Amino acid sequence: MRNLCIFTILVAVISYVKTKGDDQTTADGYFLAGRGLPGVVIAGSLLLTNLSAEQLVGTNGQTWAIGMSPMAFEVMAATALIVLALFAAPRYLKSGITTIPQLLGERYDRPTKLWFSIAYIILYLFVQIPVILYSGSLVFENIFNLSGILGITKFQSIVILCILITIIGSIYAIFGGLKAVAVSDTINGVGLLIGGLMIPFLALNVLGHASGSESSVAIMDGVRYLVRNHADMLNSIAPAQSEAPAVPWPTVFLGLVFLGFQSWCTHQSFIQRVLAAENLKEAQKGALYCAFLKILGFMFLALPGVIAYAIFNIEGTQVSMMDDAYPALITRVVPQPIMGFFAAVMFGAILSSFNSVLNSASTIFTLNVWQPIWGKQASNSKVVKVGQIFGTAVGVVSIAIAPFVMFFGTGIMNFINECWGFFSMPLLTAVLFGLLSKKAPAIAPKIVIPIHIVLYGLTKVIPFFSRFHYLYVVFALFVLECIIYAICIKVSPRQLAWEMPDAKVMDMTPWKNGKVWAIAGAAVVAIMYLIFSPLGIGA
Repeated sequence: MRNLCIFTILVAVISYVKTKGDDQTTADGYFLAGRGLPGVVIAGSLLLTNLSAEQLVGTNGQTWAIGMSPMAFEVMAATALIVLALFAAPRYLKSGITTIPQLLGERYDRPTKLWFSIAYIILYLFVQIPVILYSGSLVFENIFNLSGILGITKFQSIVILCILITIIGSIYAIFGGLKAVAVSDTINGVGLLIGGLMIPFLALNVLGHASGSESSVAIMDGVRYLVRNHADMLNSIAPAQSEAPAVPWPTVFLGLVFLGFQSWCTHQSFIQRVLAAENLKEAQKGALYCAFLKILGFMFLALPGVIAYAIFNIEGTQVSMMDDAYPALITRVVPQPIMGFFAAVMFGAILSSFNSVLNSASTIFTLNVWQPIWGKQASNSKVVKVGQIFGTAVGVVSIAIAPFVMFFGTGIMNFINECWGFFSMPLLTAVLFGLLSKKAPAIAPKIVIPIHIVLYGLTKVIPFFSRFHYLYVVFALFVLECIIYAICIKVSPRQLAWEMPDAKVMDMTPWKNGKVWAIAGAAVVAIMYLIFSPLGIGA
């Protein structure tokens, strides 16, 4: 507990020192860190915005249940980040936008901007933030056994922990603005890489001893036991007919890749970090550095689940739900002397994801909903104040929702992905056709949005569709929606061809080594799949 407090205070102090002289009274200063973030900070903030307890718990729980195929969500993210660096970022930064709904409003019309803004806020409020709070609380309940110490139920313990995480995280997000969030993300990112990467090595050492090794350091014995006895769990190539949470191999190139493009190229929480870059070169560096970090992420986001499966099999450990597998592994393999450091790292990751999403929710509401309707003449300080008030309200509501996530039985990562399915493809197609077509009319997203919601919703209630993995459904809807856009462009094209505005807010010189890094990243993705396949250790 002492290490947890020391690390948390250290991050807060460094974040304060790095931001105390910044102007937080303007919209750019508060919501975009004054457009001054370097590539390393962008990479760290992108990673920590995406990575928190819900992924550590959820993805490792999935690999514990069905093997390595869910590693696709981590490894394939690199391809989406390459597209972000080379295709999306130059266009976003040239336009000078602050939010993705703002871009859609300029490209199509105000109702389109308002709809996507409200959809973002609903998903942040009722899905993303509550899951972050719940998964973080679940980890700390398992590590510290707060319910046993206080003599309360597990549900009551999670409520208390949700409140604690919200209060501390809100200090960064509400009062510090984006730069405080980004700086804390970078520091926490270093800690997470150190702490997260410890887990597979500690777990392999425990597995080696559990399998009979008498060596003082039994990591390689653990590796040999895992490869010899559970090669099927190390195979990332799942059959085409697999059900969630497995990732069928065709969907890696179909639904998953487009879901990745939506997440990394249009998701406000991620894009906001890129929009805050000091120039295009730094934005591209941040995205491509993060691509390599995401590839490395399988080491602590997927592999520990498989190792847990092997350890629990030998020792007869009973785990009833997939979301309990990773917390149970932590309590089994992390020695008490370093448990405090690991808890501090986890707490930092949880705070980073929470305050990043909270900041993005405030940004979208304030700049895309409140200001155009009620605050057209508002001062900069008034705009920032509204953002802070809304962020506080979101935090309070999320506390009320978060503890009930424990009653969703499909696993928290599956829950998040399926909920975002209601929103992902309409957003991706709106941005894609908005950027690539000068003639896409405003009527196109208005047709696609209700059709997508109805069809996607029907696949959840009609038994016939239960035989299809949701990633197949996502791809089929993406194709259908592209056809609808093509028809709209043919039948009712925009009368005045749209041109991307040039806001001239920063230097748009690209990173000269960007394409080399992109090619290297794509090659590493291919190598990773070769290793964890029947041609490699998954034979």
